[in-house]
Amino acid sequence: MKVLVVGGGGREHAICVGLAKSPKVTKLYCAPGNGGIAQVAECLDVKATDIEGMIAAVKAKGIDFVMVAPDDPLALGMVDAMEAAGIRAFGPRKNAAILESSKVFSKGLMKKYGIPTAAYETFDKMDEALAYIEKQGAPIVVKADGLALGKGVVVASTVEEARAAVVDMMQNGKFGASGARVVIEECMTGPEVTVLCFTDGKAIAPMLSSQDHKRAYDNDEGPNTGGMGAICPTPNYTPEIAAVCMEKIFRPTVEAMNKEGRPFKGVLYFGLMLTPQGPKVVEYNARFGDPETQPILSMLETDLLEIFEAVVDERLGELDIKWKSGAAACVVIASGGYPVAYDKGYEITGLDKVPADITVFHAGTALRDGKYVTNGGRVLGVTATADTLAAAIHRAYEGVKLIHFEKAHYRKDIGAKLI
Repeated sequence: MKVLVVGGGGREHAICVGLAKSPKVTKLYCAPGNGGIAQVAECLDVKATDIEGMIAAVKAKGIDFVMVAPDDPLALGMVDAMEAAGIRAFGPRKNAAILESSKVFSKGLMKKYGIPTAAYETFDKMDEALAYIEKQGAPIVVKADGLALGKGVVVASTVEEARAAVVDMMQNGKFGASGARVVIEECMTGPEVTVLCFTDGKAIAPMLSSQDHKRAYDNDEGPNTGGMGAICPTPNYTPEIAAVCMEKIFRPTVEAMNKEGRPFKGVLYFGLMLTPQGPKVVEYNARFGDPETQPILSMLETDLLEIFEAVVDERLGELDIKWKSGAAACVVIASGGYPVAYDKGYEITGLDKVPADITVFHAGTALRDGKYVTNGGRVLGVTATADTLAAAIHRAYEGVKLIHFEKAHYRKDIGAKLI
């Protein structure tokens, strides 16, 4: 079977590595891909958001199955367009991807169906948003309504910081149309956990839990990023908490989307806060998270393509998905200055020295004259598995130390709070 993965980051590299293991895959493509992905898949020069171009490429190459990984093409309706063209595609349709593409929609859904989340208000007038912040005080959370590359959330510790976030989004247009409306919510406390679930709109198959590290610097300081590393599974997510989440959050969300006429098929990402009052939803995403996917898929034993096909064919309930024992850790090596300003084009050395049991997923790289160079904010995700979380983290950092490029930056405390 010829398979195409849409996207070009570390998440897509991990998905491609997983699919390449499937005996059912005869030829693997990725569009647009990156320097590292080119080692396991043929990269096609088509932008991830170019729906017409993607369909043309699928037809030209005789591709049988498409996996749409990033949020933007899902929100634009790429899966709908693929299906309309008679192409089998994995991922939620546009009317279900709204769960991620509109914070206002997702918060409204949770309120309507009693799914636990932070208290909130939504605003499309800046003066009303600012007045609400003054009344509520800090800490408080400001979220852009639409997609913002994982950076549209500000956890403000002061009223001034919250006000500045609102002005940035609503007046200065920091996130374009995505920030025209904002959600302002209470600041929840407790350990944060991510649980990704496969769902075909009927059955729900949770993956191993994970914990992302969003802040740019050690000790959870600095600006929010797309994610500086992740571990899997997290010790905070016990079987008892998992049972509560299935009963009060996972199943109610899938059922709510069905009731709204928006059946969700694909990967549903639950960002959770384990508060003193129980688990609550921080956010939904409509796809695999990045970098959580890198350690999670490193622990998967079941054929990834079989899972994707079972979701598309609505027979996920027939599958028994198997996971390795032990743990995995991913440390992101980023460009200095990320997530604000950073340079590209630095040569990456040391990749050939990394042992075979450590996987380096490429997020922002390009291949020039036979050499890898930096080509994004998050450059590499160095990922290792081991019998224990402590050992996996140690092994990942051993890999990190072998890789070099100018102005490289990484956190030195990924998973430290959990061991």
